[in-house]
This record gives sequence, structure tokens and C-alpha cells, in this order.
Amino acid sequence: MASCSEGSRRPRGPCAWCVNAVKWIPVIFIVTIIIWSYYAYVIQLCSLTVTNNVERVLYLIGYHILFAVFMWAYWQTIFTEIGRVPVKFKMPKAELEKFEQAENEEAQRQILERFAQDLPITNRTVTGAIRYCEKCQHVKPDRAHHCSVCGECVLKMDHHCPWVNNCVAFTNYKFFVLFLGYALLYCLFIAFTTLSYFISFWKGDLQGIGRFHILFLFFVAVMFAVSLVSLFCYHCYLVLRNRSTLEAFRAPIFRTGADKDGFSLGKYNNFQEVFGDDRKTWFLPIFTRNAPKVEQAFGDNSLGQTQTYDWYKNLKNGRTSTDDDDRSGRLSTGTTPEYVVKVRDLILQDRRMTIQDLCNTLGLIEEIPVETQTVLDTLTKKDFQDAFQKWQKPWDRCMRSQVDHFEGDGAE
Repeated sequence: MASCSEGSRRPRGPCAWCVNAVKWIPVIFIVTIIIWSYYAYVIQLCSLTVTNNVERVLYLIGYHILFAVFMWAYWQTIFTEIGRVPVKFKMPKAELEKFEQAENEEAQRQILERFAQDLPITNRTVTGAIRYCEKCQHVKPDRAHHCSVCGECVLKMDHHCPWVNNCVAFTNYKFFVLFLGYALLYCLFIAFTTLSYFISFWKGDLQGIGRFHILFLFFVAVMFAVSLVSLFCYHCYLVLRNRSTLEAFRAPIFRTGADKDGFSLGKYNNFQEVFGDDRKTWFLPIFTRNAPKVEQAFGDNSLGQTQTYDWYKNLKNGRTSTDDDDRSGRLSTGTTPEYVVKVRDLILQDRRMTIQDLCNTLGLIEEIPVETQTVLDTLTKKDFQDAFQKWQKPWDRCMRSQVDHFEGDGAE
């Protein structure tokens, strides 16, 4: 895996090759067990032990279906490239020199604040400063962390898993969860279909050396199933909470402080964040975040993924403000539709725009109507991000009036 910058580039040579080779040992171990389990189940059990043809065919069909999706998910988890930090988060050479030559931490903090004011970030350090990686020499996007094993910062890093020799993060987290789920089903299928033959072994009804393969196959399947069930359930919990493993141990910090549910959009939307919007591909190990959505989240012309979350949460919860820096030069207060367009343009120019700024600009009511909250609960993140562009007038009317519906011009 290539590094993100010259500053974080890892040494190359014989030692580096040896280190990289050692990292593959856990993967080789898992693959060896899988190959042996295939031989033990297909050859020793189904071909040489099972005598009923119908039972044999059903076992082989069920086994190969689970084996295929299990190995597909494992392959995707291992070989999917990690999400690297976009170039726009790296400070220009001139700014970097000023940052390195700054006299004190406060001066460095101001340099980072100026550089990051147009970046889609809201996460902060414990002291409230912009998160900066000294090894990669760039500002960290929200939920990104530096992986010491990969040698670079990784988008939405969950953890580095030695069993896949890769970071589990933004680009392959869906594959990792599916890998755990299908691995668990694979082990349970083997355990249940070999149980009767395991019992026959202890009764002395099985003969030949193949019976030992069946014996160990049952034990290995049960052992891995016990290990996988807790891990899989834990990551299902994280998916529904929209948290990473790192965020579960240390809550992400925003301008308002630490918030363990800072990225949560509700269980269904959280699920879609990982598995995508197309139900037909939810349980297939294929990448379901298409390029426009990735660009929407991290692109140069985006409002910013985390800003969208922040607005959505505050509106949904009936709040009209977030704790942010006050700024002068706001537009005159007004409620006409053209002001909505102006505010939208202002938001796109200043990603620190808050709900309170919007309310002050448009002269909105102090509290969001309950009916509006109900509608916002049903919106996806993409619906919400498109609202300023598609629903300018209806949105303004809904926010300023006590209507019992959202007049979205027929939009779903």
C-alpha cells in the first residue's frame, strides 16, 4: 500500500520486504484452514461419508453458496484499497513552512484554522484545535486516523486487522461486516451438518481415517463460530450507531465537545451509510457508495459530509443553533425566496454556516415545528443535502409556517 506523502513514506529494501511478508502470515493461516475445511467437507464428508444422495447434493449446494460469498467478502476486505486523504487536506509548501517555523502552539493553531476554514471538517482535538497529522503533514478529515501499520492516514478508520492484513475503514467496512457474517454462517452450516456424524464418531459407527477430519472439522467450526458471533454482533451494533471501533472507545470531539452519537442519523440511515441505498446489493460484497456520493462527501465542491450530518441532527432534534464562531457580515434578515438562494450560496462559500445563521437570515421561527421534525426523520442524507437546491421555496414555507406536511413538489 502506497503512502500518502513523502513525509510518511516507509523505507524500502530487504527489511521492508521481510516485514511485509510477515504481515501476511495471519492471512495465510486463515486461508490454509479454509482450504483444509473445503477438503474435509467436500471430499471426506460429502464424497466419502454421506451415503444419501439427496442429502449429499443439498449439503454441497448449501456449502458452496456460503463458501463463495464468504470467500468473496474475504477477498474484498483484503484487497480493497484503503481510503486515502484527498490532496486538498495537505497544506501548501508555503503554509507548511510557516506552520513549522511558528513560534508557539497558538500561532500554529491559527495557521491551521485559516487553512481549514474551507475544508469540510468539524472534528477537533481535546483542546479544540484542528486535527493535524505531523507524519502525513495534512489536516485530518473527520473520522480519519493515522494507521501506524499502513504508515498513513485512513478515511473513517475502524481498526487495522492482521487477519486481513489491511485497515478496516471507509472503503471496505461493508466487506468486513459481510465477511464476519458469512464466516459465521459458514461455520454454523458446517457445525450443524456434521453434528450427526460427530455423534456417530463417538459411538464408533464411523470408520477410516476420514472420521478424524470430520471430528476436527466440527471442533474447528464450533470454535470459530463462538469467536465470530460476539465480534459480528458488536460490529452490527456499531453499524446501527454509526460508530467506528475507535469512536466506541473514544468519542469524537466536536466544537460542542465529545459526542459518542455525533454521526448517528438513526438506525436505518446508519445502516445505509455502510450498505448503501440499493437493497438488492446490501448483502453482496460490492462497493455501493458510487463516485458521486464519495465526491459529495469529500469533493472540492461539496458542502461537506459532516456538515450535512450536523444540520440534519439539529433540525431533526428541533434545535436552531450549533455552537460555532460568530461572524459578521451576515445578509439582511428576510423571508423571501431569493434569500434562500443567497443563504445557500453563502453556505457553499462558508462551510461553518450554522442553523442559527440561517434562522437569523430568513427570520424563521425560533423552534422547528414538530411536523417538520417528523418529515426530516424520513429524509436520507442525500435528500437533505439536495434540499437547498431542489426545495428552496417549499423548504422556506415549511420552516416559517405551522403546516402539517412538507410541500416538496412531489419529491419522495
